[in-house]
Amino acid sequence: MSRSLIRWILLSLVIMAFSAASFGQIAVGISVRIGPPALPVYAQPICPGPGYFWTPGYWAWDDADGYYWVPGTWVVAPVGLLWTPGYWGWGAGLYAWHPGYWGPHIGFYGGINYGFGYTGVGFVGGEWRGGAFFYNRSVTNVSVTNVTNVYNKTVIVNNTSTVAYNGGTGGVNLRPTPQEEAFAREQHTPALAAQQQQEHAAMQNRQNFASVNHGRPAIAATARPGDFSSHSAVAARAAGGEYHAPAMSPREARASTPSNRGNSTPANRGNSNEGFRPFTPPSKSGNASSSGNFNRGNSSPNSNSSRGNDNRGQSQSHNDNNNRGQSQSHPAPHPNQSAPHQKSSPPPKEERR
Repeated sequence: MSRSLIRWILLSLVIMAFSAASFGQIAVGISVRIGPPALPVYAQPICPGPGYFWTPGYWAWDDADGYYWVPGTWVVAPVGLLWTPGYWGWGAGLYAWHPGYWGPHIGFYGGINYGFGYTGVGFVGGEWRGGAFFYNRSVTNVSVTNVTNVYNKTVIVNNTSTVAYNGGTGGVNLRPTPQEEAFAREQHTPALAAQQQQEHAAMQNRQNFASVNHGRPAIAATARPGDFSSHSAVAARAAGGEYHAPAMSPREARASTPSNRGNSTPANRGNSNEGFRPFTPPSKSGNASSSGNFNRGNSSPNSNSSRGNDNRGQSQSHNDNNNRGQSQSHPAPHPNQSAPHQKSSPPPKEERR
């Protein structure tokens, strides 16, 4: 083999390795030294109409003021695509944000139980049938007066955790399945403009910051993106767990890594997760949330506990102190770990995050 050919092969390998590393940094996104609060308890607003898809609320990060709640909302979905929520994952001493994405299948989202069909594994809130989306009324708040594409499928829920991050001490101890890893390699579409609008609007409202609401945001969900008016907004019924103020300022908590550069605005969290691999996942997979644990708080006599059903007959099913029996095998500093964190009336729904 000639020297020139050898040099060309070595150069190609270096370029490929650099590109892979750079992409991994972009896919992970923001990294901070303190974990997010527990997911708040709230009811889902009624679906505005056909074609809308539920995107659950989550804790986002602002360098000046720390974690703030981005309300869950209904958005018009790209036909045939499903939303895989983003999640916070522990690894290398940091909590890293993995952005959500639209794709033909639901991928890994950290095992986080966001509710309303997102039980930590997959999605059972509805399905595409041809060019129409059909809603499972057992887990989503849909009126048959406004939406006719509905069905009812009972979902047994075993995962009742309110933890908002994967890995680390107290985090969700779940790793992606081979199928979820395959889904991660599919072609993805980043967050829609409407979703970015929702995050930007949430950041402008001081009441959404955890330092102010202590894990119980006044606006936990909205019927439409960017609409925080009283007729659209739903307040949290409770915090998902005891709130602990962080021991360091947001600027001290922000990790100085290449992946954090320019990531303090909502737009950065609209990145695609294509080719993503979990960020230093936990070493064990003995989490109670398995492929059989589908919907938290839904039609399951052994997992439902009512929590003031004053929102369209929805019921809350969660245990604030249940951590899925997760392993504490990843000790690490986490100063702000909050986890133990009208017409035709639809049937009872889960009231949740």
